[in-house]
Amino acid sequence: MSETNWYVVHTYSGYENKVKANIEKTIENRHLEDQIIEVRVPMQDVVEVKNGAKKQVQKKMFPGYVLINMIMNDDTWYVVRNTRGVTGFVGPGSKPVPLTEEEMKPLGIKMDNVVVDFEEGDNIVVTGGAWEGTMGIIQAMNHGKQTVTINVELFGRETPVEISFTEVKKA
Repeated sequence: MSETNWYVVHTYSGYENKVKANIEKTIENRHLEDQIIEVRVPMQDVVEVKNGAKKQVQKKMFPGYVLINMIMNDDTWYVVRNTRGVTGFVGPGSKPVPLTEEEMKPLGIKMDNVVVDFEEGDNIVVTGGAWEGTMGIIQAMNHGKQTVTINVELFGRETPVEISFTEVKKA
């Protein structure tokens, strides 16, 4: 498997979430989940004061840009480049340049992989987050996103839930 890197894509201003949704839909339709791992619009918490009242809101860190973790090849380049709202990759000419580890740190994106001692079919216990204390059987693992998918009972039926590697342990 080739190496995944984070790339920056320039979009029309205000179209970041639309571009993210369109790329994710294309990934699903073309079954590129193993090549385009994650699409992200970096957000930050900001305190705004309106009419004398403080309010915490989320704002885009880089308006007009979307981050994509993917394996760069002709197919993935074509899919991303020809998504409606995308004006191009950031880099000289038409050659995308991946972000370095130093550039990724301020964005809160960790490039190191978590080594886990469980696999699909194992029983696990959720140790953090909204599902803390829940037990389940691993249905799927996504090493790129570093998540596991388990089924939990929600409103009387089994529902798949994605949980970070760091929030689970082997039962």
